[in-house]
Amino acid sequence: MTSREVAYLRIANQQMAGTLFTQPADLVQWMNCMQAQDYGMAKWAVGYRLREMSDVLVEQDFNDGKILRSHILRPTWHFVCPADIRWLLKLSAPRVKAMSRIYHQKLGIDHAILRQSKKIITKALTKHRRLTREELTSLLRKDKINVSDSRVGHLLMDAELDELVCRAGRAGNKFSYQLLDEAVPVSNLPGYEESIAELAKRYFFSRGPASIQDFAWWGNLTLSEARKGLDMNKQHLQHVSVNDNDYWVSAKAPIQPIPGQGRSAFLLPAYDEYMVAYTNRDNALDPRFTAECSYGLSPVIIYNGQVAGTWRRTGKKDKMQIEFSYFDGVPSQAKALAFATAARKYLAFMARG
Repeated sequence: MTSREVAYLRIANQQMAGTLFTQPADLVQWMNCMQAQDYGMAKWAVGYRLREMSDVLVEQDFNDGKILRSHILRPTWHFVCPADIRWLLKLSAPRVKAMSRIYHQKLGIDHAILRQSKKIITKALTKHRRLTREELTSLLRKDKINVSDSRVGHLLMDAELDELVCRAGRAGNKFSYQLLDEAVPVSNLPGYEESIAELAKRYFFSRGPASIQDFAWWGNLTLSEARKGLDMNKQHLQHVSVNDNDYWVSAKAPIQPIPGQGRSAFLLPAYDEYMVAYTNRDNALDPRFTAECSYGLSPVIIYNGQVAGTWRRTGKKDKMQIEFSYFDGVPSQAKALAFATAARKYLAFMARG
């Protein structure tokens, strides 16, 4: 398999073209979770993978609790479905907590402060059901908890990792926190090995072809754990060789180019899974251009499976426009038409009620 064929197959499996889904929650569950620290961009990451979707409808699913937002896998926000949040937290929380300790030490956050803050947060959310970060910050300050610098963010993240709270909807333009027990009733959870197996299956199904190293990075796993997950799914996966490297993908995936895929263009949001889910992005990004797009983590244009430039929106919602910056100069007529079509899809997503 060539690098270009890898890109085409990833586009199909990530539901960027020929999507199987119409509802945000179904798409998020297929992807298992989706990086979402930039909330507006994360809504577009969901939206462009669905048919006739709008910013308003993705927001509605978030406000209705069909999609939650929490720190999962790595120390960053992800969209996740209620059915998956607890087993993913159980699997990844100890690793994220370990990565946070150095910041806690620098900020003077110890176990006593974490325990006290959780008692305050639990009491407040039990009484009020949903509160914004600003409201919780005010309550913590009243109880003599130091909330200067970035301390409050770490206190709330630790409460998420302990399955105490999650972000569930917005009050106006401000995010609300809710007790996780209210959003997602406690239920029997899979064991460690079963969770590793499920994580691997969903990763290679939704993001393959990918390597063991890619999976380990994305899942915040050791290589030994990543191999365990792969081994438990060998019957569901097929092996392909790409430039003498081992990649894995669903056994049901057709190993052939997708007709017309090379002419498609996509406006990817910042931190899109098409870029962030792999430790090696050379299959989609020419190394010459990594600095120009933050290694693919900026909003980028995809054409023929490859990063062709960057984009940004300008203007207010009713007069929004898209500005492009191309890596290879003025695009051909075919590329320009494809980029214009992709831009119209984004503008329609933002405009639909």
